Amino acid sequence: MALHPDRLLPSEPEALAIARRLYDSVANLKIVSPHGHTDPAWYAEDKAFPDPAALFITPDHYATRMLYSQGVTLEALGVASRAGFVAEIDGRKIWRLFAEHYHLFAGTPTRLWFEHSLELVFGITERLTPKNADAIYDRIAAAIETPGLRPRALYDRFNIEVIATTDSALDDLKHHDAIRTSGWHGRVVPTYRPDAVVDPEALLFADNVGKLLAMTGEAATYEGYLAAHRARRAFFKSRGATASDHGHATARTEHLSRAEAAALFDKVLAGKASAEEADAFRGQMLTEMARMSQDDGLVMQIHPGSFRNHNPSVFSAFGPDKGADIPKATDYVRALKPLLDAVGNDPALTIILFTLDETTYSRELAPLAGHYPALRLGPPWWFFDSPEGMRRFRETATETAGFYNTVGFNDDTRAYLSIPARHDMARRVDCAYLACLVADHRLDEEEAYPIAADLAHGLAKRAYRL
Repeated sequence: MALHPDRLLPSEPEALAIARRLYDSVANLKIVSPHGHTDPAWYAEDKAFPDPAALFITPDHYATRMLYSQGVTLEALGVASRAGFVAEIDGRKIWRLFAEHYHLFAGTPTRLWFEHSLELVFGITERLTPKNADAIYDRIAAAIETPGLRPRALYDRFNIEVIATTDSALDDLKHHDAIRTSGWHGRVVPTYRPDAVVDPEALLFADNVGKLLAMTGEAATYEGYLAAHRARRAFFKSRGATASDHGHATARTEHLSRAEAAALFDKVLAGKASAEEADAFRGQMLTEMARMSQDDGLVMQIHPGSFRNHNPSVFSAFGPDKGADIPKATDYVRALKPLLDAVGNDPALTIILFTLDETTYSRELAPLAGHYPALRLGPPWWFFDSPEGMRRFRETATETAGFYNTVGFNDDTRAYLSIPARHDMARRVDCAYLACLVADHRLDEEEAYPIAADLAHGLAKRAYRL
């Protein structure tokens, strides 16, 4: 099963030779991971990871959703239920179940990431089967008990230069403080994620806003609420944050007067807002956050377009983030106009746009980013963080936005061991794309090398101000 050295590179001989040279020039560049969801406690406490199933399967919604689609229960995969059902706790049983269904992942990026991790981290080149499942489980279980497989050691082994976590606006960042005072050389920075205190339809929204105001000593007025955000953003920035992140159902923005915004705030805080008013408030807060970014320099990321918790039965039994979030059509041209009217022409501001609606790349996102100085395009995200998704992104966005209105790659993952696999995949796909441009005489090879390096490292480091 050993990983093929030419995986994801072109099969045509001339392009393959070019792609090999380009890939060799970037393969060992340091990893800049500017947006992700790894747990800062891992780096602060530097404890051994749990058993192989808890490391690879149970927390990975890419894995659990595929198995669930084929009738495997989430309880059987160790996913904790809030409905009284007992989840499987025997990691070996979960691992065996995964091995029995491993054929389901043929052709998926999940399989590529998993096999990359097996080989590069554990030296395992056998493909997982029911027959070898126990032997592979034992080998991984023994390895993760060793010092070389602790989070800090893996940070060095993975050649990570900097990694960002995503943290609630209400987080005390104690793990980030512990990392900073530990004397460890690794750079782990937080990211300001205010969704719980800007979305009136979020669970316990009013309570969360109350906590935000109490943490900052601000009054329960719109101006006090905005001041509380500024204070928390400053707190995050003092701990190394360079970005904020906003996960909204739509890309809607608003540019309301202060009086209109204050009246809307009072209504949502009292729990009397309609669905339309709640959406308008979220849109207003995107514009407010962009204005704050003009002042404090935090890069702004917008992740819209997911129909969260589409399966009510799974949500009721297991809660959010269990693989039932589904992409939906998303408008950017009209939705972003109020924000862009307010701040879009500011070249000192950076707003990074993501999408789960690939149809918008050539029609909306690339033309917008190819015009407004404040806008950049984020890499393919979530369902499209795949070889085909990355190729489609380059093919549909580059001709209008170019390479330098994009921000390179970020892995956006909770799965620590998959980080080098995801970055390697992106580097290979980008080098394959560049090689085809060279083979088609649309780009000189000497031009392709600095572009490949920027796509792999430089663009993310600059865009996220790292």
